[in-house]
Amino acid sequence: LGAASNLTQLILSNNQLSGAIPPELANLRQLAILRLDNNQLSGAIPAELDALTALTTLWLHKNQLSGPIPPQFGTLTN
Repeated sequence: LGAASNLTQLILSNNQLSGAIPPELANLRQLAILRLDNNQLSGAIPAELDALTALTTLWLHKNQLSGPIPPQFGTLTN
């Protein structure tokens, strides 16, 4: 991961992204803001994202995601 391991914000809104949200995003442990809104993402929200314990902002609206919000997200305190 290198320098990416220190990433605190990942904002990819309005980029016409498609496909599934990569569970590998969970490796960005310092991530506080993750914005993937207004794209064409599909599939389930990866439960692995519960490892993002520094996360304060998660925007996933205006995509074609399916399934429930992973219950593990209830343990995120920020």
